[in-house]
Amino acid sequence: MDAAMLTLGVLAVAALLFATEIIPLAVTAMGAAIALGLLGVLTPAQVFSGLSNSTVVLFAGMFIIGAAMFQTGLAQKIGIAVVKKSGSDERPLMAALMLITIVLSSVSSNTATVACLMPVVIQICAAAKLPVSPQLMALAVAANVGGTITMIGTPPNILMSATLQATGLEPFGFFEFAWIGVPLSIVGMLYMLTIGRKLCPRHMVDSDASAGSGSKEEAKDTRKMMICAAILLGVVTAMVLEKEIHIPMQMSAIIGGLLCVLTGCLNEKQAYEGIDWTTIFLFAGMLPLASAMEKSGAGALIANFVVGLMGDAPSPYLIVVAMFILSCGLTQFMSNTAAAALLAPIAISIAQSIGVSPYPVVMAIGIAASCAFTTPVATPPNTLVLGPGKFRFMDYVKIGLPLVFVSLLVCVAVIPLVWPFK
Repeated sequence: MDAAMLTLGVLAVAALLFATEIIPLAVTAMGAAIALGLLGVLTPAQVFSGLSNSTVVLFAGMFIIGAAMFQTGLAQKIGIAVVKKSGSDERPLMAALMLITIVLSSVSSNTATVACLMPVVIQICAAAKLPVSPQLMALAVAANVGGTITMIGTPPNILMSATLQATGLEPFGFFEFAWIGVPLSIVGMLYMLTIGRKLCPRHMVDSDASAGSGSKEEAKDTRKMMICAAILLGVVTAMVLEKEIHIPMQMSAIIGGLLCVLTGCLNEKQAYEGIDWTTIFLFAGMLPLASAMEKSGAGALIANFVVGLMGDAPSPYLIVVAMFILSCGLTQFMSNTAAAALLAPIAISIAQSIGVSPYPVVMAIGIAASCAFTTPVATPPNTLVLGPGKFRFMDYVKIGLPLVFVSLLVCVAVIPLVWPFK
């Protein structure tokens, strides 16, 4: 059996395991890379090359900085200040809540952002006697769309850049995602403030849950908050000015992470705990698979098959729509990172086979993977609000499907303008 068929076989097994999660996602990813090594498709060095990939290092550094924001109380302080200033009216509260969630999710973990702000929202809704369900759903939506603004906002974004780099192409820039992430975030806010809010159930706060969520807030060190804010600002500035100051983004992230520990914003153990190791090893395993897809010709085989289904001369717009729907559909029931990892190398091969730029297609896949609105298991923020919001499965479907459709329209309109097909 040739290398392409062996790679496709490993890809099929990985896809099944990703979808069912019979074994942990990170184990599946690393297992796929090791299997390709044992089958002779990849060399031992290539199997573990993902562990030293610069994008993996970048993400680890930003995980630590994000953990420091929550450990020092900086994120909580920002969130409470913004949300409380909005008053007790439902719409201004939702607008303020979504705005701060979008900002925080763009530079740190969207899961941690929701976990931090959720008790605050519950307490405010209890005090103001407002329905808590619309606010919590808005919180989850904002966390998902906010992550699309920067490279580090959500795992699929950084994976898209890493996949481009792995196939010899120029990766996306740090803030390049903002061209589509900002419009998508604005649309997400407008949707939840109008249609989405009306589609939400109107459950009030459970008094017992409210009492439990008023966590025993420890006294926070204001000096450490200021230090953490300065470190975050410095790192983001360095990333924006990467080409001018000649310091790679991953180095800025690691320096920031080290400074957080050295200045006492969090201790060494908290730094290790702040890193999402599942994401790290998922990246490390899937990057060699992406490389194998390209080098073995497996990606080209899939590309030819898909292009054949679309006709002799498929429109680039049709490819973008098809990949968006496929990525978004997969991500509702499996890890959005895994869905993006599976599709990105295929998309590059399809685009190259018809002579168009792979950038708009890859961007569509990455953004679609973050449009995880229609099931409670699609993304951790969705799962976090399930219980406190007293949501049912169909609530996510009812609220999420129109937003997915609107997001697709935004992507089809904006992505080709910023990343032309030719």
